[in-house]
Amino acid sequence: MRRDIFQAIADPTRRAILALIALQAMTPNAIAEHFDSTRQAVSKHIQILTECEAVTQRQSGREIYYHINFEKMKEIDKWLEDFRKMWDDRFNQLDDLLNNIK
Repeated sequence: MRRDIFQAIADPTRRAILALIALQAMTPNAIAEHFDSTRQAVSKHIQILTECEAVTQRQSGREIYYHINFEKMKEIDKWLEDFRKMWDDRFNQLDDLLNNIK
């Protein structure tokens, strides 16, 4: 199954993992310590994030560190850009209407 970045952010746990590793690279065990779920469940989320290319991994000795892939995150930003423009236009229209009412 081909996964995309939107599948990566569809789950709140995966979004939390992305927020964690956005600050610094972490090992799976370090990531799992931040959650009440099992290490196996966190590993499955990391696997999905990797398949979506939202995270990359780097081996350092015996440890694997996961890093956020900011380039892949840009796909979300590009998708949201059209909505951002629409919201800005609507807020500007509302501002104009409110200014005319005064």
